[in-house]
This record gives sequence, C-alpha cells and structure tokens, in this order.
Amino acid sequence: MTDSSIKTLRHIARVRQLLGEFAAEMIRRGDVHDASKFSPEEKGPLDEMERLIETEGNAPYGSDEYARRTKLLAPMLANHYACNSHHPEHYQFEYGGDCMHGINGMSLFDLVEMFFDWKAASERGEESALNLSHSIERFHLDSQMANVLRNTAERLGYRVS
Repeated sequence: MTDSSIKTLRHIARVRQLLGEFAAEMIRRGDVHDASKFSPEEKGPLDEMERLIETEGNAPYGSDEYARRTKLLAPMLANHYACNSHHPEHYQFEYGGDCMHGINGMSLFDLVEMFFDWKAASERGEESALNLSHSIERFHLDSQMANVLRNTAERLGYRVS
C-alpha cells in the first residue's frame, strides 16, 4: 500500500470511531430521555394535564389553547427544562433585561435529541406533521439552522409544516 492509502485507512477508522462514540452518547441519552417526568415535581401535573386532554382533547402545537395549557404547567415545565438539556429553555437566560433563547447554548447532542423529541411529540396528538415553522419562530432560529432541520426532516421522509 502507498503512504496515502495507509493515511486514508487511518482517517476512515478514526471517523468510524468518533461516529461510534457519538452514536453511543445518543443511545445513552435515549435511555434517560425525559426521566424527570417520573419525579414528584412533574408526574402529578402531567397526570392532571392528561385528564384535561381526555376531557377536552389535544391542543394543536402553537395554538392559543396550547399556550394556555403550557401556562398551567409552568412550575412543572421549569423543573423539566432545568433537568433536560435537549430543551432550548434549559439554556434560556436574562441578559440586559432581554430573554436570550438557548439554541446557541446547545451541543450537537442536545440539538439532535431536541429534533427527535419534536418529531415524537408531533406524533402524540392529532397533528400529522412536524410543526417546524412554529418552533423556528418561537426559538428565533436563523435560516441556516432552520434549513438544516428542514433538510433533515425531508431526508427522513417526515411531513413538515
């Protein structure tokens, strides 16, 4: 083998190793995803919300009713966001009186978990599409990040609104 072939094979092996480490971290995160929802701070309010959903039905993501229900869960959500870094709100902070949104504080691990969390959440209710438009607006994502998310959804065959 030539020197360039050896270097190329070493490079390929190293990339394979790094991708494996990334995949292992994603599997670990999947194993503990949203475990805080079983804590006393979160389980009781979530049970109450489930009773409301059984009575009144689901609220479409981004709707006024969705916002009202989110406010009902405010203390529970504060705990949930504090415990789960895949939520942009985990990194939300005050800066000069303005609320800075936390996508910029996220790691690639957080971002990937967030994307699939949004997808799974879109499958819970009556919505049949991943509502990226609302999330992009809500979290003030720039066009480059928005395109990455849309391109990923398209590549995976997800319907996006």
